Amino acid sequence: MSQGNQRPPTNRNRFKPVTLGEIKELASVGRPTVSNWRRRHASFPTAMGGTENKPLFDAEEVAEWLDTRPVPDAERREDGRMPTYGDRFREALRLRQLVALKHDGISAETLIRSALSLIADAAAGNRRAPVAGGQLEQAVDELLDSTETPGAAADAVLDLAGRLESDLAMDATPAVVAELIGALVRRREAAGEAECARPSVINLYAGTGDLLFALDRGRLGQITAMESDRLRRELLGHRLLAHNVQGVDLYADVAALRADGLTAADVVVVDPPYAAGERETDEDGPLSRAAEALGLLGPGGTAYVVVPSWTLARQRTGVRSPNVRLREHLLMEDAVAGIVQLPRRIHPFRTGAELALLVLRRDAEPAERGLTRLVDGDRIAVRTGLGQRWAEFVADALSTADLPASEEVRDIPVMAASPRGEQLLDGRSLLPAHRLASPEPGLDHFGASLDARREAAAALPDLREWIGGLGIAKRESPVPHRRLDEHVRAGQLRLLPGHRIHSEDIADGGLVVIGREEMLGTLPIGRRRIAPEALAGYPQAAVTERGDVLLLTEHGVRTHVDDLGGCVLLAPVQGLRITAYAQQRATGGTAGGLWIGPHPLARLLAAPRNQQRSSGSLVRRVSVRDMDLPQLPPEEITELEAVLAEIDRHRAEVRRQLDALDTLAERLAAGVADGALALRRRPSR
Repeated sequence: MSQGNQRPPTNRNRFKPVTLGEIKELASVGRPTVSNWRRRHASFPTAMGGTENKPLFDAEEVAEWLDTRPVPDAERREDGRMPTYGDRFREALRLRQLVALKHDGISAETLIRSALSLIADAAAGNRRAPVAGGQLEQAVDELLDSTETPGAAADAVLDLAGRLESDLAMDATPAVVAELIGALVRRREAAGEAECARPSVINLYAGTGDLLFALDRGRLGQITAMESDRLRRELLGHRLLAHNVQGVDLYADVAALRADGLTAADVVVVDPPYAAGERETDEDGPLSRAAEALGLLGPGGTAYVVVPSWTLARQRTGVRSPNVRLREHLLMEDAVAGIVQLPRRIHPFRTGAELALLVLRRDAEPAERGLTRLVDGDRIAVRTGLGQRWAEFVADALSTADLPASEEVRDIPVMAASPRGEQLLDGRSLLPAHRLASPEPGLDHFGASLDARREAAAALPDLREWIGGLGIAKRESPVPHRRLDEHVRAGQLRLLPGHRIHSEDIADGGLVVIGREEMLGTLPIGRRRIAPEALAGYPQAAVTERGDVLLLTEHGVRTHVDDLGGCVLLAPVQGLRITAYAQQRATGGTAGGLWIGPHPLARLLAAPRNQQRSSGSLVRRVSVRDMDLPQLPPEEITELEAVLAEIDRHRAEVRRQLDALDTLAERLAAGVADGALALRRRPSR
């Protein structure tokens, strides 16, 4: 294990043994992954007890082994260490007792509130000793022992809301959104450091403090939080005590906040909990929270408000809805400095919720007056990935003065300077995905279109001549047929059965697996694979060779020639191997003189006379042994193979020309759409 992943020593056997199913759940992976870990890695911990069907493993040994396996595509932590499955496993293991308490009839909210209260007392130096039978106290005591600080323990309990099916998880601010707003506040602070070294902050509808704890509180001035829900306000108070955060004033509503004289702040951050439903006709809709935040800004202040995307996407109709009226009011006040479309499916518990971030200003700089910057964070996330890198890219896009031409970021005037100019007050959607489009960067439309025309102009002069020269005649005498079973028994063909392989053994690396999905075209060949060490568990499974013909005989016959070899067949797919072809290939000989080749065999097996041989009540199948082949002289077989090969060559050429025509149409349309090309047809002669 690398030095960066080293952990402080822990007490061995402090945790109860775990089963394979519990390892799967605690490490947040699938059961096949755990089975593969155990089977393929000799270093995986040995079972310490249990039964053969349900072995038990030492939890700490499992955690140490998982420390060596980083989580794919995860962002590095602040200390530079890559998160591992061991981190996930330990965190879930610490909370296992708390999760179990819910099954004893304790509600999720009561459990979280009680646990946070105990942690807050411990942070204040009043840690309670566990009492006999006090399961909650014992669980919290173990959690405090296994985490570095009471604050980390409090955060772990709040993260547990999702597993406890608490509504608190539905209203939590996604971590990447909190990181983005934290980065924007830091950029604003750095830009105005000379004027306001320690800006004051108000966090409206603070919830349990996700946005509050994403801010760099040590470099801020007065911090005020408002939360109207009593439970969330109480949990936030416990969390602040657990982190030993002092100097944060907590209020129940804006009226109480104003009554204390807090009427303005330099920064306001808001992520209100929105009820299900769009509430477009509600006067107190989501955008009213943005107006509320704007009203609390002092001179030069900035507000960051998370809103549902639909509030910006609704178009103006004959009767303006309250949502549209409030949106246009914010624009006419020149209060909207920026709109960030947040990535799709960003909320872990509200998978269908689409969100946007409004950046509101009290006073615009002269160069920014009348302009709103639109940022398509969804496109940026696709390009850069979510996490700190994504947040920094969006923060850069919002704070850069010299804006480069981009399809992701653009300044658009609120009101157009000319009658036909683009403006945000035209009643259309304000979402960046609906507004931002720009020419393809670095592309010469004229040159690209000429190249596409040249490719499409390449004709196939020999195709008509070849088809005309293809001699086709009636056969005077009937041709005898032999069943495939006879060829198999004579040793001319070898039947390769498909095999049933457990789904957990199918992975992304190793030998190619071909099953029903690949033969039907629903999965590309090569997507599914099996590792050689996993294949060793199936001693009867054969591996294909070059030239083998693969068959799927359900509801007809589908064939495929394996031109590379090295594939494993999944039942019901079967294979046929031409013995003479395999022998010639092994000795380095040519395929000439064979009684049949792979491609003619595949075509003849898929002929209608074999397709019609299906039987069965539910799934109609064709018996491979009942298929037949015509008995043709060697010269006709050779001619058939040559004709089929030539047809395949011409088919590839025709497809290439069709692709060239598609490319020409695409390039012409792109050039005209971007205003770079004018098309004129030449007069016919």
